[in-house]
Amino acid sequence: MKKNQVKHCVLLSIFLFSILFGCKPSNKKNTHQKIQNHTDQIFNSLVEVRRDFHKYPELAGNEIRTSKIITNYLLNLGLEVKTVVGGYGVIGILKGEKQGKSIAWRADMDALPHDFSDDVEFKSKVKGIQHGCGHDVHMAIGLGIAEVLSKYKSSISGTICFIFQPEEETFQGAKNMIENGLFETIDPDEIYGLHVCALPVGKIMVKPKEVFAYQKGIQISMKNEISKLEARALYEEIKNKMTRIHPESEPWNLQNAFDPKIGLSNPNTIFNDYCFMDENAVIETEGGQLHIRAYLYETSSSRIDSIIAKIEGEIKAGKHKNLFHSVAIIQDNPTVMNNEVLTNESIKAISKIYGIDLISSFYGQIPYFNDDFCYFQQKIPGVYFLLGGSNHDKGIIAMNHAPNFRVDEECIRLGVKTFSSFILERTNKE
Repeated sequence: MKKNQVKHCVLLSIFLFSILFGCKPSNKKNTHQKIQNHTDQIFNSLVEVRRDFHKYPELAGNEIRTSKIITNYLLNLGLEVKTVVGGYGVIGILKGEKQGKSIAWRADMDALPHDFSDDVEFKSKVKGIQHGCGHDVHMAIGLGIAEVLSKYKSSISGTICFIFQPEEETFQGAKNMIENGLFETIDPDEIYGLHVCALPVGKIMVKPKEVFAYQKGIQISMKNEISKLEARALYEEIKNKMTRIHPESEPWNLQNAFDPKIGLSNPNTIFNDYCFMDENAVIETEGGQLHIRAYLYETSSSRIDSIIAKIEGEIKAGKHKNLFHSVAIIQDNPTVMNNEVLTNESIKAISKIYGIDLISSFYGQIPYFNDDFCYFQQKIPGVYFLLGGSNHDKGIIAMNHAPNFRVDEECIRLGVKTFSSFILERTNKE
């Protein structure tokens, strides 16, 4: 072979290699741009869906109307749909045209029993019930992801399962779905979900391992000879003895959660390594005894087993030791536990698609809140994200379970496009 022929062969090989392999990143980029475009096209309709859920909220175990709307929406997308899974749970199954792994996305459905102020035109029409936690937003995002990804069946390697879960607020829905055969119906390799929160809109946060503090319901039982006034003073003593916090910090004040100096985004956050109890306890007499009930919040799993002994020791060392009867944990839910490998891969994948400014890790553990998503994570590895819903310029503060909880609906657009792209990437990852 002549020198010129060799040269041409080498150049031709380089050219063919660049076509075969160099085009893949470009194709991926085009796909994610199309996902953004599709999200923009359906955004206004998703806002209307969210507002409809908001106007007609349903309590845990009563999500009848909600489940029907979700079922019809998924059927219209051409998904296989399973209903009445653990109550009013709905599963939508989107099968790709290639073999691959199975990815699950979860959205919770139920509302809260309260009448907080809700200064929006689409406020609840059901007295005493409101979507004051953001589940209406979660459902709109879940449906949006399903709609976008239904257009990409040819690009999906495997199956995507959309779990619309009832009864999250009572911490029963996930367990009920599992016990009712959820994972016999679907067999996901990974599961993901999110919760809208007071983080600024346009931001997503996630961390490996525990997202929330361990929350324990404590009951201290005393002989009825102690007065309620004395019992309250006793509780204050116990509360002060159990408190472990950073100097001059208040991890119980959630207004500090997103403060750049002491909040969750700072490695030195005050929301790391703490223990505290509720400001006020419920004190009741019942069956010849006086009961003191309160919640304790602890970040360290290694300290959980010593809680009862420590409280008992404090009481027996005090002046009311002869009136002591017992102390017990009466509510003991697990906490959301993000898989470390999947969490780190999630941050890398989303950052690669939409830039490093969109998603970041956070530190510490959030008190008060929890999510029964943890029961899904006990069965399969999963990741739970925090999605920003606040917009201070518009006066919108997405503080869950608080009066006038509001959400900047742009978070729906961000949630749909980001996690549609992310899930598509996960289905194609070996």
